[in-house]
Amino acid sequence: MTFAVQSPARDNVFLRISAHLAERTDIASALEAVADEIAEVIPFTHADLCLNDRPGWLSSYEVGIQTRWSRTSTRVETSPIRDLITGKCDFMLCQDAMKDPRQTYRGACSEPILNHRMRSRVHVLMKVMGQPIGTLNISHSTAGLYDLDTVRRAQHVADVLSPYFHALHIAEQAKRATQVRREAQAREEGLRRGALELTQTLEQERQRIGMDLHDQPLADLTRLLREIASDTALPRGHLEERIREVVDDLRRIIDTAVPTLLDLFGFVHAVRVHLERAIGLQQVGITVTDATRGAPDRLDPTVRTALFRIAQEAINNAARHSGADHIEIRIEPAATHGLVLSIRDNGRGIPVKPGRTSGLAHMRTRARLIAADLDLLDDGGCTVRVMLGERS
Repeated sequence: MTFAVQSPARDNVFLRISAHLAERTDIASALEAVADEIAEVIPFTHADLCLNDRPGWLSSYEVGIQTRWSRTSTRVETSPIRDLITGKCDFMLCQDAMKDPRQTYRGACSEPILNHRMRSRVHVLMKVMGQPIGTLNISHSTAGLYDLDTVRRAQHVADVLSPYFHALHIAEQAKRATQVRREAQAREEGLRRGALELTQTLEQERQRIGMDLHDQPLADLTRLLREIASDTALPRGHLEERIREVVDDLRRIIDTAVPTLLDLFGFVHAVRVHLERAIGLQQVGITVTDATRGAPDRLDPTVRTALFRIAQEAINNAARHSGADHIEIRIEPAATHGLVLSIRDNGRGIPVKPGRTSGLAHMRTRARLIAADLDLLDDGGCTVRVMLGERS
């Protein structure tokens, strides 16, 4: 049965559509509100609006069946209605869209048509002031249900819907643009504050290092220079001892500067930077993996610093003495709130008679001080493993 578009019953439907739309402020609820009225004019199992979004893209809003079309934007070139959108036709009428090459061509986003057996389909343009803003698309699972009279009715529905949905779409785009602008401003402000805090911290650290250098190594070097320049020659042993003291002071200042990197950028970043510096120009691959989502940075600062010192020593040993071509660092969860730090190399392994044991002794001491277990494993290389329990 067909209907004359100008019938009183049909006019009442369009009046109800207008009344429903006047109460809505978003596209999805507006389409849902008029779904029953549209079904009185054209029976459907699925209906949607495709509205022009950013250039080359369409946004879809659906009733009847929810598909991927309304969950993500669709490129015009992959849309089943591309011929209508690109102006190749004034409308599209399909007797069986599942077999229609205009709808199911290679690369088309036509899975909803096939999955939900949308056979009869009619598509008409939505226009505002003569300019296309999108399409109204109506589908039914029964093949051959729609004809040219359906196209005329669909066009009348589209003409009624277009100005309302155009206004709602513009409002939604403006809202999204405002939100994006606010988020961008918030990010910019966060970056500005972060950069200011970083600059202040770096300046404070620069001043501290400058004072440390002035108070210790520079003063010692000045005294040593005066002694060397005096008429009395210094004994070689005494000279070596004084220079060693200066070197030790410099090493202490450098070592205390590194945890600042730890404080500023976190444990994983500080470990990676130290590893990169330790290998220098050697052809050594590195891997740093944190499977704990930053657990070391949630430790007590003293525990975190001790853990970092252990990692430093283990990295130095691997870089200088192992002959490895790959060093891997992993941070993994263990037990409740615990973690395991592993520094592994694929080098020559643990020597039978280590030439230097002070580094290992320092690592074990630091581990004991933070109630951690430290293991040294010979497993096709060398692995230093530190296990921190929840009490740490």
